[in-house]
Amino acid sequence: MASVYTTEIASDSVASDNPIHQRLLKAYVIATGYVKGNLLEVGCGEGRGIDWLLPKISHYSAIDKIAPVVEQLQKRYPRASFVSGNIPPLADFADNTFDSVVSFQVIEHIQNDWFFLKEIHRVLKPGGIALLSTPNRPMSLSRNPWHIREYTPAELSRVANEFFTSVEMKGVAGNEKVMTYYNRNKESVNRMMRWDIFNLQYKLPAALLRIPYELLNRINRNKLKDGADELVTGIHHSDYLLVDNAEQALDLFLMVRK
Repeated sequence: MASVYTTEIASDSVASDNPIHQRLLKAYVIATGYVKGNLLEVGCGEGRGIDWLLPKISHYSAIDKIAPVVEQLQKRYPRASFVSGNIPPLADFADNTFDSVVSFQVIEHIQNDWFFLKEIHRVLKPGGIALLSTPNRPMSLSRNPWHIREYTPAELSRVANEFFTSVEMKGVAGNEKVMTYYNRNKESVNRMMRWDIFNLQYKLPAALLRIPYELLNRINRNKLKDGADELVTGIHHSDYLLVDNAEQALDLFLMVRK
């Protein structure tokens, strides 16, 4: 399968990416306890969590912007339905179609987040559930030039409350093992950021920062693995926890109902 993996997306086949891959996978593991019926995934990427979702639902549909990846996923999962396109809108899908919608680590990439959530609300059936994850901004270690914005729990809840009758904000946190990795990563990033004496990461256009961000992020992850291989490769999705208080969580986990 053609790869779309970067340090932003993370791979299950790159050892130094393992803590991030397991963190992203955790959203799908959590979702298995909530999804049912006809499900839409908005922004499926290379299909990280499809195999976790399929046993819990009657039909899987997905949309993603990268056409070659979508085409290969369609071959891999012939009974599912895949659409290639930019989001929002979700123009390929009718009103009140889906019992469940999932969209993990996507909304931070969307220019018009208000329209994005409005479209998810539109395609959900009454009573349907949507699950979204996104980084918790206070826990981010630097500016991510691939993100349009990041949220605090209150900020994301505020947007969601404009559309959904039920809004519940939870978080994905880490146990001691995860937080040891997080703190080592934070120390390493802070050492690198000391060279940014003019705070250029927040002043330069995002497009100019993406290549150096990718290079430095990869160097940093490899360095962390080389220094603590057992820690980096030993983190499992079970080391990430769904918590009720999202303030100190690594990721926000939003649960909304129509």
